Amino acid sequence: MQVLEKMSSAEAIQLEDKFGAHNYHPLPVVLSKGEGVYVWDVEGKKYYDFLSAYSAVNQGHCHPRIIGAMMEQAQTLTLTSRAFYNDKLGVYEEFVTNYFGFDKVLPMNTGAEAVETALKLCRKWAYEKKGIHENEAQIIVCENNFHGRTTTIISFSNDENARKNFGPYTAGFIKIAYDDLDALEKAISSSPNIAGFLVEPIQGEAGVYVPSEGYLAKAKVLCEKYNVLFIADEVQTGIARTGKLLAVHHENVQPDILILGKALSGGVYPVSAVLANDSIMNVIKPGQHGSTFGGNPIAAAVAIAALEVVTDEKLAENAEKLGRLFRSEIGKYIETSSIATLVRGKGLLNAIVINDTEESDTAWNICMALRDNGLLAKPTHGNIIRFAPPLVMDKEQLLDCVRIITETLKQFEK
Repeated sequence: MQVLEKMSSAEAIQLEDKFGAHNYHPLPVVLSKGEGVYVWDVEGKKYYDFLSAYSAVNQGHCHPRIIGAMMEQAQTLTLTSRAFYNDKLGVYEEFVTNYFGFDKVLPMNTGAEAVETALKLCRKWAYEKKGIHENEAQIIVCENNFHGRTTTIISFSNDENARKNFGPYTAGFIKIAYDDLDALEKAISSSPNIAGFLVEPIQGEAGVYVPSEGYLAKAKVLCEKYNVLFIADEVQTGIARTGKLLAVHHENVQPDILILGKALSGGVYPVSAVLANDSIMNVIKPGQHGSTFGGNPIAAAVAIAALEVVTDEKLAENAEKLGRLFRSEIGKYIETSSIATLVRGKGLLNAIVINDTEESDTAWNICMALRDNGLLAKPTHGNIIRFAPPLVMDKEQLLDCVRIITETLKQFEK
């Protein structure tokens, strides 16, 4: 079969199964087109996208302003590497640092790369600024975290599927319970070698766990008290997803190090970033960290356009309003449901807990039925379904999605 021939869903799935590594378990739907809140499969069936590529497509599929910026730059200059200056990177760096309120940015490509960058930056700061002896720095992380799948990151994961048979693991991390200030203070105060606290403002992959009100603000105060860097991983929760520009803004927290990715490009190009002030970022010197593609001209142009769309189209405000509506409407259904027990989230990052065990296939089967009914979502941790549509969705579309979700759940009521 010629590559450019139109193929069926079954043929596309067979090709991936035969020639691709089996490191994902996708829902069996083969997408070929996207626009706004919608995607279409190769047979032409239309769906609401309720995952947004794990919140990478906050601005909607193929947003014309973002695509336009990418195409214009791609026809001019794509990549120079950082061996030379280019005329787009500095403009982007000024824009993004002003946008988020930091002195400097270190540009990378993927979320996991950005997390690794933040960990290196934190350690180097610890040795050169805080005075911790080299190779003794420790960083506090939370149980059930998800920060990526590199070797160092899985070293502090407690997801055995991600960890097993990938050792030996990287040392230097202390795991504590999420949303537990006592555990955090005990860990921070236990040693003078604590360099940072890495946290997701909402644990997305774990099932959209929202911490108690005040947790993030009090955690930041503890970090300041003990001269420990507060590192916010906003790869999934940032860029308006939770109803604020950043999820930490719900508690008026400014992180010491901010990690961004996914929607920083509107989902059209790999762009990530680590932001910090000079007192932290200036420990990085030439040759000590980098990336061939990090800060390339296309990424710079795309990220500026993507962030301008967030502001101009008031996507944070829309996420806040529609998120409240979503939880309210789904909550009404859950009051009398035997299959769904809870809806939780912030903005348009939400999850429904299914009344079954993590080992069951009920949530998967519900997602298959949602697919059949024209809405795409995916389970996480077995019995939780995450719902995260593009933030360009309107009220009428959201209520139509609520209808699809509730009618689908009715098929599974006991």
